[in-house]
Amino acid sequence: MDVKSTFLNGFIEEEVYMRQPPGFESARFPDRVYKLRKALYGLNFAEQMSKEFEMSLMGELQFFLGLQIKQGPEGTFIHQAKYTRDILKKFDMKDSKPMTTPMSTNTAPNADEDGEAVD
Repeated sequence: MDVKSTFLNGFIEEEVYMRQPPGFESARFPDRVYKLRKALYGLNFAEQMSKEFEMSLMGELQFFLGLQIKQGPEGTFIHQAKYTRDILKKFDMKDSKPMTTPMSTNTAPNADEDGEAVD
C-alpha cells in the first residue's frame, strides 16, 4: 500500500507497547516490553491513516531495493534476474552462454570445529 504525503516513522500520539522481537531479547530484562515513541513500519494504523491521507493499493510486491520478489504456494523466491540481464546488456554480453553453478547446490557447509557456537 502506498501512503502519500506522510512519514511512516513519524511521532505517534497513542500509547503503543511492543514485545521484544525474536532474536533481539534482552538477556538482562527478557520480560520487558517497550513503549514506542515513533511509529514502526507495519503498525496497523491504516484505517486511521486513510481518513487523513490519500492511499492507494499497489498490488503484490514484485520489486524491492533492486530485488525481484516472486510469491507462490511453495514460498517466496527472491532473485536478481532483471539486474543480471541489465548488466549483461550494459557490457554487451547478453548473448553469452550460461554456465551452471560451480558448486553443488545441495552440499552442506562443513562445521567449524574450532569456531564459536552460534544460535
